Amino acid sequence: MKLYEITFSPTGGTKKVAGIVSRAMGPEASQIDLTDRTADFSAFRFTPDDVCIVAVPSYGGRVPGAAVERLKAMSGGGAKAVLIAVYGNRAYEDTLVELQDTLNEAGFHCIAGICAVAEHSIMRQFASGRPDAEDRQTLTAFGETIRQRIETGALPETLDLPGARPYRAYDGVPLKPKAGKTCTQCGLCAAQCPVGAIPADAPQKTDPERCISCMRCVALCPAKARHVSELLLAAAGMRMKKACASRKACALYM
Repeated sequence: MKLYEITFSPTGGTKKVAGIVSRAMGPEASQIDLTDRTADFSAFRFTPDDVCIVAVPSYGGRVPGAAVERLKAMSGGGAKAVLIAVYGNRAYEDTLVELQDTLNEAGFHCIAGICAVAEHSIMRQFASGRPDAEDRQTLTAFGETIRQRIETGALPETLDLPGARPYRAYDGVPLKPKAGKTCTQCGLCAAQCPVGAIPADAPQKTDPERCISCMRCVALCPAKARHVSELLLAAAGMRMKKACASRKACALYM
C-alpha cells in the first residue's frame, strides 16, 4: 500500500497527531498540505490500494471550510481513508461526520475514525503539551490496529461515527490576529496564511472576513508581532474553562 498524510494543520498540533498514527501504520507517508492555498488539489488522484490519513482540526465542532473545499477537489478513487478530528480538549461535535461526508463525496472509502486532543491553538493553556506520552501510546495502538485490519481485510463497508446531521452552525470566532508595532513587514505571515487573509503588500493588516482564526500567523511570526485582543482572549478563556477542565481521551471508531 502507499500511505498519504493529508493534513490541515496551521499551528502543527494536527500534524503531530497524524504523524503518530502514520508511523504506526507502516511505510513512510507522502505529505499533502491542505493549508497550501496555492496547490492544485484536483491533481491528487488516488486508487483503492492507497491509504490516506486525513486529519483536520475541529473549529467550533466543524471541519474548516478551506479544508472541505480542498478535499472535495481531490479524486478519492476508492482509497481507504482514516479520518482524524483534532480538538483542544473542549469537544469535536460534528467534525468527524462532516469529514466523512466530505470524503465520501470525493470518492474515498472511510474505514476508521479517530478523535484526538492537541494543545488549543488559540487558548494554549488548554490541553497544553498534548499530544503527550499517554496520547502517543494510545494513538500508536490505534495505528497498529488499523494496519492489522487493513492487512486482514476486516474493514467496514460503512462507518458509524459520532456527530449530527445537519451539522451545528459555526460562524467563526471574533479573535482575529493583528500585527503590533514590532512588525517588520517580512511578509512571512501573508505567504503562509491558509486563506490569504493577510495582504502581501500590507502584512500588518488582516482581512477579518477571510480570517479563520487559525493562528498560523501568530505561531510563525519571527518578531512575535501578531496577536489577538488580550481582553477577548481572557473572556473566551473564562467561558471555556469549565468545558476544558477534565482531560478528554482519544478514541477510535471502526
